[in-house]
Amino acid sequence: MPAITDLSQLDLNGTYSYADYLTWQFNERVELIKGKISLMCPAPNVQHQQLSVYLTGMLFIYFQRKSCHLFAAPFDVSLYDRRKSILQNKDIFTVVQPDICVICDESKLDKQGCNGAPDWIIEIISKSTAKKDAKTKYELYAENGVKEYWLVYPAEQIIQQFVLNEETTQYQLMNLYADEKASSFLFPDLEIDLTQLFKD
Repeated sequence: MPAITDLSQLDLNGTYSYADYLTWQFNERVELIKGKISLMCPAPNVQHQQLSVYLTGMLFIYFQRKSCHLFAAPFDVSLYDRRKSILQNKDIFTVVQPDICVICDESKLDKQGCNGAPDWIIEIISKSTAKKDAKTKYELYAENGVKEYWLVYPAEQIIQQFVLNEETTQYQLMNLYADEKASSFLFPDLEIDLTQLFKD
């Protein structure tokens, strides 16, 4: 099989596995959503990156004292039905790159990334990713068992905090944070000052 060095060599309507994804050698960043290629936007804008750096910095300080691991994009997270044991790469059809994620089960980590659901994912919304983050990934993360999901809205300067109901495998809106301190459900002693986060 010839090496895939350019995105144009792929059928964007085809179905691919994580094993396929690992062989691709082009520069464009893509995600796999249930086997389908999902193109990622060009480099995020300055505001997105400032928010990402601030949040990552705050979380880095906090998790230095914890056994959980913090990662920022680009970082591969392969997702599959949480009722299944770890699958081979050829049997995994969803690979995403969340803006920020926290993984507390070290057995999920390998040299490529995370196998299975992180405990907490944060996505920073932009116009080009709003539908994907608020609908497609929202449903995907709930289905695969991500316990806490934050959507950060830079323009509105708010954070939506969703927490997974284990019985229904659906998210519940736990809080809508604005002009205050946002606190994690999983790590209640961790607070993010939104006045600092969204400071001009």
